[in-house]
Amino acid sequence: MKIALDPTPFHHSHGLLEFPRVAADLGYKYLQLTPHADMIPFYNHPKADDELVTKMNKACKDAGVEIASVLPVLRWSGPDEDAREAAVRYWKRAIQITVDLGVGTINTEFSGRPEKAEESERAFYRSMEELLPIIEREGLDVLIDPHPDDFVEDGLAAIRVIRGVNSPNIGMVYVASHSFHMGNKALEIMRTAGDKLRLVHVSDSMDHHASHGLRYITNPPGNAVRVHQHLKIGDGDVNWDEFFGGLKEIGFLDKDNTVMVSSVFAEDEKAEDVSRYQLETMQNYIATTK
Repeated sequence: MKIALDPTPFHHSHGLLEFPRVAADLGYKYLQLTPHADMIPFYNHPKADDELVTKMNKACKDAGVEIASVLPVLRWSGPDEDAREAAVRYWKRAIQITVDLGVGTINTEFSGRPEKAEESERAFYRSMEELLPIIEREGLDVLIDPHPDDFVEDGLAAIRVIRGVNSPNIGMVYVASHSFHMGNKALEIMRTAGDKLRLVHVSDSMDHHASHGLRYITNPPGNAVRVHQHLKIGDGDVNWDEFFGGLKEIGFLDKDNTVMVSSVFAEDEKAEDVSRYQLETMQNYIATTK
């Protein structure tokens, strides 16, 4: 298993090509390449040319850090057909960048719209019809997170959608801080996903269902919002014994093709200390989990 740093907290203090050195200085051997204006931005065409990809490869080599996964977020399940077709074009370039970086894992989100779940699911499978042959040809793992406000948010439902693609190259991401939107059934989701679960994000979050639904209040009541955080381990309500125990049970912690990412976004002002804390705490859980 690879333990990687998500450099999002450093996006405003460091340049893209500095991320490998930042990760190395914080003790990480691996980096997750998340959406960035200079590489693969949210929802729009990738902005990296071959020269920038070459520079990123050199920056990684110089720092002694590898990119464990690339994370594009594109509207490939959008019910708007023009947006979906554009996302497929952007995906093709994102795949090429990933291959040129020498990375074998992409993790992403379902996207789409929960209020148009049926239309979004149709769009997802339509995009997959075009992208899957490329993904399989390149031998990539594409792992998908049922992100809050996607067309599928429940963890078990997400596994069914992934199964429907019928490809060993398509799997699941479990983001710990999304647990309370996925149904708060970490162990059941992990057991059901099995080998399809090949990447996890480690960050904490409060249970927004707690206090009989009044932990968070939005006005007017009934707003269609999705509230969660990406806190450091121990600052929220995620059951970490269950989380790491489930990963141990399904063999996730002992495999060569799995990735564990520290993805804390809530404390940029303490990002270095938090990143070190995350690495040490993850390693301690891994070492002591029975």
